[in-house]
Amino acid sequence: MNTLGRGRANGAISILHSLGLGRGCSIGIGIETEVALVDERSDISADSHNLLNSIETCWRSEGLPLPDKIGWKVTSEIPIGQGLKSSSALACAAIRAMNESAWTNLSENSIVDLAVKSQRLAKCTITGSMDDTWASISPGWKLVDPSLDASSSVIIEGLIDESFSVLICLRGNRNSVVSSSSFLEQEPLFQRSLASIMRNSPLDSISTNGMAVAVATEDFDALRICNLCIAKGALASGISGSGPAISIVCYEDDSKALEEAIIDMGFDVIKTKFSTSETLIEEAF
Repeated sequence: MNTLGRGRANGAISILHSLGLGRGCSIGIGIETEVALVDERSDISADSHNLLNSIETCWRSEGLPLPDKIGWKVTSEIPIGQGLKSSSALACAAIRAMNESAWTNLSENSIVDLAVKSQRLAKCTITGSMDDTWASISPGWKLVDPSLDASSSVIIEGLIDESFSVLICLRGNRNSVVSSSSFLEQEPLFQRSLASIMRNSPLDSISTNGMAVAVATEDFDALRICNLCIAKGALASGISGSGPAISIVCYEDDSKALEEAIIDMGFDVIKTKFSTSETLIEEAF
């Protein structure tokens, strides 16, 4: 088995869920997916949506070069089905691997558009995950309109203090049902979250968005956990994506106490940082 190309992308957490207002915002974190494009067919058990097949279909539909017989090797640190953007990371990493193999030199805009198209085809997204996909390959946060092409999608963007610690509280499998109508009912909270983004206050937005998602999905245990984390010194805490994972942003000095509090509640914790521009340059090459 020969490796034809490799690509990496990172997971992310939500700042604004795009089901609330039709605009979304996410930011990358330092957990990664690496994909190798190989010259033999292979089964990827973790790809329950057959996303890799959809990526291959979309790539070929664009007339981009690819050998007749390919396969994949996937290594990932991103928990699946937790709201941590594992599908966006897989799509971007796979497209980067094909990009390296074919010497096509695709732009970030083209990679994002192909990744969104692939996720829609695989039916592993409701909104298209444009914000999540941008967060998987670029630093900082971007408020995006997912109805537009990548080149026109970014409404406003900004950076965040890379010294902050990010804790991910893992609470098992997703049990909540995602209903578009229930998200629309929380418009006032999502509007507050959006207003925080427009004031360049993404941490406030994380907490308010998390509150809105918790109410929309009737995940009231998440509200209790987030409130406890804030009381113990977290700068922000909220559900990521549609859950069940909860993101907690804090100063490094407060991270140990918060991590212990989460473990005491019976949950697993991932400790990481926000993605940096240096990390993302390494992923691209």
